[in-house]
Amino acid sequence: MDIASIREMLAPLAPESLEILDESGEHIGHEGARDGGGHYQVIIVSGAFSGKPAVTRHRMIYSALSPLMHKDIHALAIKAYAPDEI
Repeated sequence: MDIASIREMLAPLAPESLEILDESGEHIGHEGARDGGGHYQVIIVSGAFSGKPAVTRHRMIYSALSPLMHKDIHALAIKAYAPDEI
């Protein structure tokens, strides 16, 4: 699993800004890490989030990344903003 794959899967959300941090190294020995699942943080700014509550934004991101969830991605921290919130 690499950050480029996550970036590609989030591209349909047309992010104005996207930062993806691989925090897997901080979780070595953690249950999910033993199975190869990584820990990532996503900080994303997209017009697609305008007028939507945080839970909807998170669902949009989880939906985009669903093929990777629970296998390649064990944990995902999300910070999702509309452009006017920055």
